[in-house]
Amino acid sequence: MSRALAEATGIAKPVDESGPATASAVQASRPAILGWLLFDWACQPFFTLVTTFVFAPYFVSALAPDPVTGQSLWGYATAAAGLALAILSPVLGSIADATGPKKPWIAVCGLILGLACFTLWYAAPGQQSAIAIALIAFAFGTVAVEVAAVFNNAMIPHLVPPERFGRLSGSGWAMGYFGGLVSLVVVLGFLAANPETGRTILGFEPLFGLDPAQREGDRITGPFSALWFLVFVLPLFLFTPDVARSTLATGAAVKQGFAQVRNTLVDARRHGSVLRFLLANMVYQDALVALFAFGGIYGAGVFGWQAIELGVFGILLTITGTLGALVGGRLDDRIGAKPVVAGAILILVLVCFGVLSLGREHMLFIVPTAPPAPEDGLYGTAPEKMFVLLGLLIGAVAGPMQASSRSLLARLVPAREAGRYFGLLALSGKVTSFLAPLSVAMATAYFQTQAAAPAVLILFLFAGLALLSGVKRV
Repeated sequence: MSRALAEATGIAKPVDESGPATASAVQASRPAILGWLLFDWACQPFFTLVTTFVFAPYFVSALAPDPVTGQSLWGYATAAAGLALAILSPVLGSIADATGPKKPWIAVCGLILGLACFTLWYAAPGQQSAIAIALIAFAFGTVAVEVAAVFNNAMIPHLVPPERFGRLSGSGWAMGYFGGLVSLVVVLGFLAANPETGRTILGFEPLFGLDPAQREGDRITGPFSALWFLVFVLPLFLFTPDVARSTLATGAAVKQGFAQVRNTLVDARRHGSVLRFLLANMVYQDALVALFAFGGIYGAGVFGWQAIELGVFGILLTITGTLGALVGGRLDDRIGAKPVVAGAILILVLVCFGVLSLGREHMLFIVPTAPPAPEDGLYGTAPEKMFVLLGLLIGAVAGPMQASSRSLLARLVPAREAGRYFGLLALSGKVTSFLAPLSVAMATAYFQTQAAAPAVLILFLFAGLALLSGVKRV
């Protein structure tokens, strides 16, 4: 399996060691590469099942007193996690750089993630403390998995040479998307049942006697994500080499780590391309987060989609995300990371214009379409089909955009300092993550139309593209 994957991605080729001496001068083995790739596979169910498609809708519809309150509370928990990440990511990344090894930090984060995910099971309907349990566990799990990703990303320059950063990063995103797809099919097809019918999307009774009335199929996504992570993160610890340990004592390393945060901010200001990239990443990642956050809401609000339509939509989106990440990684190594990110942003702008042109009974702003009818079936109307197509484009370019963002940063900064800069990358991706959703909410309330969402996001994407244009091409 590892050989086939390595050959398919083009990663496991011998390295010419006559070039500049870098941390990636020695090519990692195929099992080592596979272990690193499986980290994204291990993490993705938390994002796919808990954050997006299963537990979050369950919280809003079954735990919160009403959907509006539920969405607000979930948003506050997300914001709290984002604030914690903004503080912790660069600090812990710098400390990890000072101490050397990254895997001990990943292990600690994995333990916290596992405990948080298992706690989600106890957020049962009717329980007085269910809302608090769900929000606290979700916030802790989000912080843990995102911080772990900082340390995993910082290993990139120590595994492959710079000319293969794109394929490695893109393959990791593809692996993650595919893991999310598999986990979503398993949960929706065999575990999470409709409380009204008692059947899953595939028409089965839920496995293990999970009670649909108590929404046990939705709550099991927490423990399921924890066990999934535990199993599939093991190859990283067993086969992937870590960075050598520093000679610094732990206390001195912590002190140096805090000092490096300040130095990193100063350095980023001196290096114009790094600073512009971090600012650009902050803006276009905000737009991407909002696109995913409001995509399902838009489908439900405009077209009246229910669980089946949203579930199938999520599966299709994940498939195109997997393929897009693989193709994007190869493009990254061929034409550079910056053109891949810029191209993805332009496609997302076109997607937003397309979504803006759709309505329940029209498309392309003025072209009337037949109204929905009960016999139409899944995505029966022309606007629905167009919306699904546009959603698939979002999935196809989201992976390359994020994968090439981290490979772009890996090319811009010294390998020995990757941890602290990837901490800043996490910071730039989270510090204003509330801004695009807040802008969408305010515009929607003011104009009283869901079409305000894509209109606002077009502005964010153009701003990100403008900032990216000043980054040197690598």
